Amino acid sequence: MSVRALWIISYERGESVAVRFSRRYPTVEQRAKCMAGSLYVSVPEDGTVLQLLLTELGLSDSDKPYMALRDDCLHQQRSPALELHVEGPSGGVLWPLLVISQGPLILACLAVVDAPADPRPPLASLFSVSQGLTLLAGLQAFLCGSGSKPDREGLTSRLAMMPSILLQICPLGTPLDIPQPGASSASAMPTPAGTQKQPAWKTGVYRGRAVVNVALTEMVRSMQYGNRNRQDLWDVYGTVTCKCEVEGVLPNVTVTLTLPPNGSPLMDVLVHPCVSSLDASVLTAMSVEDCDSSAFSGPYKFPFSPPFEPFRLCSYTSQVPVPPILGTYQLKDDDNQLCITVSLKLHESVRNSFEYCEAHLPFFNRDQMGSVDVKVSSGQLEVSKEKNLLVWVLGQKFPKSREVSLEGSVSFSGELPGPTDPLCTDLTAYIKLYFRVPDLTLSGCCVDQHSVQVYSSAKPRIVTSRELLSSEYFIWNSSGTAPVSSGHMML
Repeated sequence: MSVRALWIISYERGESVAVRFSRRYPTVEQRAKCMAGSLYVSVPEDGTVLQLLLTELGLSDSDKPYMALRDDCLHQQRSPALELHVEGPSGGVLWPLLVISQGPLILACLAVVDAPADPRPPLASLFSVSQGLTLLAGLQAFLCGSGSKPDREGLTSRLAMMPSILLQICPLGTPLDIPQPGASSASAMPTPAGTQKQPAWKTGVYRGRAVVNVALTEMVRSMQYGNRNRQDLWDVYGTVTCKCEVEGVLPNVTVTLTLPPNGSPLMDVLVHPCVSSLDASVLTAMSVEDCDSSAFSGPYKFPFSPPFEPFRLCSYTSQVPVPPILGTYQLKDDDNQLCITVSLKLHESVRNSFEYCEAHLPFFNRDQMGSVDVKVSSGQLEVSKEKNLLVWVLGQKFPKSREVSLEGSVSFSGELPGPTDPLCTDLTAYIKLYFRVPDLTLSGCCVDQHSVQVYSSAKPRIVTSRELLSSEYFIWNSSGTAPVSSGHMML
């Protein structure tokens, strides 16, 4: 797999949009030209790419008239591989342009398709898409660091390192590895003399006690409406992160993911470039297609020679029958105050043991809260210092009934106005849940430490863990309007 070009774009509403970094690979471009023949479309200048990409993402020209290519309701972007429609005599369609967006950054790369352009091959059959997205995800983690929004000085310094970083991890447009946040060049050990040659993508060789750490994290998102006319939505996204402190230039490690007998197959699997081989059926299961009962359901074996730093071995999605917490939210306006009724129920399949669980009830486009007369059946209720947010701390366990409720009224008579939100007007409001459940995944996916195989001179200590985290978990007021999606939630 090779990359024709790569862009890093800064985009934040109210500020200027700019291409902060770009890199093109002429040798890869020449190969793409030879393979495409008469269907070849050259990559335009950065400014043109920027405008075309923002239009495709629906982030530009918001104050201009309707544009079918951008605004048509039939134009639903359900894939990270975009099309850029280049105008002009040598124009055409650039595909696949892989895009990842987080906070103020948009990362994009144009991958080479090693297959005839017409007819267009399915994404599931293109290994370049998996590797390209892995490269972008690694660059994103490197640029953003530990937070979702990098500080300006840190971002500037990391962008200045991009030429040398890409020279190591993507020489001549071919991804070999991904950078990792917090990696120190001082930790790299000198290359030992011997017959085995150290690859260019590996920054050093580990010396010390052998330890392999494998962490499985699943994140669940949900949009619940409490209305029979609106379909509730939820999805699950999992990642497997490894840290392999194993001696040797190219040690071999195999990590195996297993599912319960009735588990739903893993889908949309993306793997790190260091994975040496993989069953093709693992990569063909996609959530945007109808689920096939005969789809491969494991065990999922990932043989690889690990990088020196921590890295994301793979990611996946999974279809689960119900969300972990079901809820209803009713908000009514009664004589200059809001009457609130909330009920939450923990599903019986979820372990009743949280590290934390909170429900946040924000109020927008109103004055600060005055009197708060609200009672909860379990946990504690707190009012934020800014007096525009109720925080329901549910603690580490639901009661034996697995059901909790909140009921009461809130008046708004503060002297200062609260925060504004163009979406949450009138009775459009939501609850957002935050929770973490250790030693649990909704899909049932797990990594047995006895199934981790390490081919090295020393026997390592194997450490495995798994956890379930909430992400964008919303429960909307059933008596108000709410944004409704017409299909699956997308990552």
